[in-house]
Amino acid sequence: MRVAVSGSIAADHLMTFPGSFTEHLIEGQLDRVSLSFLADELQIRRGGAAANICFGLGVLGLSPVLIGAVGADFTDHEAWLKQHGVDTSGVRVSRERHTARFVCTTDRDHNQIATFYAGAMAEARDIGLAEVAQQAGGFEVTVISPNDPQAMLRHTGECRERGYDFLADPSQQLAIADGQMVRELVDGAAGLFTNEYERQLLMQKTGWAEGDILGRAGVWVTTLGPAGAAIARKGEPTIQVPAVPPRRAADPTGAGDAFRAGFIAGMTWGLGDLRSAQLGCTLATLSLEAVGPQEYALDGTDFLERFAAVYGGPAASEVAAHLPVTAPA
Repeated sequence: MRVAVSGSIAADHLMTFPGSFTEHLIEGQLDRVSLSFLADELQIRRGGAAANICFGLGVLGLSPVLIGAVGADFTDHEAWLKQHGVDTSGVRVSRERHTARFVCTTDRDHNQIATFYAGAMAEARDIGLAEVAQQAGGFEVTVISPNDPQAMLRHTGECRERGYDFLADPSQQLAIADGQMVRELVDGAAGLFTNEYERQLLMQKTGWAEGDILGRAGVWVTTLGPAGAAIARKGEPTIQVPAVPPRRAADPTGAGDAFRAGFIAGMTWGLGDLRSAQLGCTLATLSLEAVGPQEYALDGTDFLERFAAVYGGPAASEVAAHLPVTAPA
């Protein structure tokens, strides 16, 4: 099953603050915050939700189709993605705008404060899925990840009209979306991804209870950070999957996207919800251990050993049959 991923493509400017943000927030003064944090490190990395998910899928040996809009400064990033098996035929290059920028500061507790500049991403609304599908030779499922809001609505609508299965991943855009937009992005999805906070925000904005959402989306996957992930389907017990302990926690940026890549890969391989979530958790840990969301590599032997240590040898054997023998560095 070939996967297309529609969403943001960006350059990430990642900074670290050696203290804790919360130590500088004053109760009763949060309506007039004016703070400056002195960062002690800056990393400029390739990023964007759709590009990160596609990178993870490529690392796992799939050939995802990336759909999004970029500036002329995308050349090096594109070469990197192609090296890792990503089909970029669905990427539109703007003549006027730069590629989107994600500027994020992470404190010692892994709290983050970020700003996102859309740039060329605004032109993603001009991309039609049918045209991309024709150029790329078709795909069976489309991930609608954070993007220009109009692009997200357009691509979700096209999936419904053309009968494409789609996975809803509104995540960062939930903050600016109203209830009607969120309902349109979720209703009829084959799957839905959120983190814990986004889960509550989604229910608040839609006015839907958990049961209502499970009646509208095939599977609801909630990432829980260090606690792993929870997978829910209507009428079935919720599956709780523990995380794979990291050897070091270098940078949380993109770990959620890596989880999505692992889960989606498991779905395409027919591994079921439990194995797919375990695969997602293991890939998320690899991302967490690297600085930048597209800087990890897959060592099949090490990956399976770590997978087996948490989830058991028989589970690792099921996954092993699908992993690539080698992966690009």
